Amino acid sequence: MEKQIKSRIDAATKIAIIQADNPDGDSLSSSLALEHILGDLGKDVVLYCGVDMPGYLRYMKGWDRVVSELPTNFDLSIIVDTASLGLLETLQKTSKLSWITSKPCVVIDHHQTTSTIEFTKDQYIKPGISTTEVIYDLCKELDLPINKEAAGFISIGILSDSLGLTTETTTAHSISVLAEMVRAGANLSEIDNERKKLQKKSPGILAYKGKLLQRVEYVLDGKLALITIPWEEIEKYSHEYNPSMLVLDEMRQVQGVQATVAFKLYPDGRITGKVRTNYGIKIAGALAEKFGGGGHVYASGFRVTDGRTYKTVKSELIKEAGELL
Repeated sequence: MEKQIKSRIDAATKIAIIQADNPDGDSLSSSLALEHILGDLGKDVVLYCGVDMPGYLRYMKGWDRVVSELPTNFDLSIIVDTASLGLLETLQKTSKLSWITSKPCVVIDHHQTTSTIEFTKDQYIKPGISTTEVIYDLCKELDLPINKEAAGFISIGILSDSLGLTTETTTAHSISVLAEMVRAGANLSEIDNERKKLQKKSPGILAYKGKLLQRVEYVLDGKLALITIPWEEIEKYSHEYNPSMLVLDEMRQVQGVQATVAFKLYPDGRITGKVRTNYGIKIAGALAEKFGGGGHVYASGFRVTDGRTYKTVKSELIKEAGELL
């Protein structure tokens, strides 16, 4: 597999790096790391995502190079941080997916869910705390150099998906990779300072957070906490801060809560969900899979686009969560 991927890269002149429609710290840092790694090989790299980058990710230098219009003249595409075709919804709604299926495509991911991207067998999917860790492993296999900038982004992905090396899925290998990235020039203090500067909240956002917390619902005898965010609030606040990320951590800290879900409701009928669970409750990925998504055992996401109402999806999710818990 590694040799096949190397031959794909060697043969390509222009490479498109593709994120799912639910970008996060790992997907963006994976894209930016590959941009530097492949750029050093003389490749022309374009970064694509079907949605705008959330404000909380914009501390990463280069986020503004991610475009929402996929060019047609690439030779190879690399999909990062997902093996779920359902999370490439924007591409599926247009003819753009056919551009990808008609050309060589590589999938690089770390999620332990079944791949639904069936149009390519070039899938480098292996366990790891983050996709950036998997990218590091692939670079070692292919003897590809990792420069200072790429080392910084690989570090961001590891720290993002491990919550600062605190999750139980953090391994000695994860810590070893991070140490090597520091030796390569990654500045963890600088990365954290930039992140903290961007995460400062305006008085209006803080007031909105208080309103969200007042709307949290508790079901399944308090084991599951839910928050629902309508389109009007998504439209009003998302440019400044992702509403669901404002409250999910606080929801997990409530006594008795084992799992949390933040629903977002869109005017076209689309429903998305972020799932977060507490230590020892390894159901997030399995719950998201029930609704066409996927992710980690503790953090995952999904989107429903088949016309089901919010009331139906919410009821089905509570039932599924109850069985998994």
